[in-house]
Amino acid sequence: MDTLKVMETINKILTDLGITEELLYPDALLRKDLQLDSTETVEVSLELKRQLGVSVKLEGRQDMTLDQFCHLVQAAMLVSPNEYSATIPKNFG
Repeated sequence: MDTLKVMETINKILTDLGITEELLYPDALLRKDLQLDSTETVEVSLELKRQLGVSVKLEGRQDMTLDQFCHLVQAAMLVSPNEYSATIPKNFG
């Protein structure tokens, strides 16, 4: 799946959580700019699993940009053609 489709999927998930499209730009930080809390990060992870079949856990304490998150999802999708998985390391960033 190309970057644009992954980003569109992530953006749709985030807008469904109530985040306005104006805030969804590549350099937006998930926690600082989009203000995702722990519950919302779990919701994002669950929705990515449902829509893309990818398991990505947002456990790290360090913030990341929307673009970095998109690339993490893509990397997880490349690991295995049937089941994707990635965990953000605690010292990411």
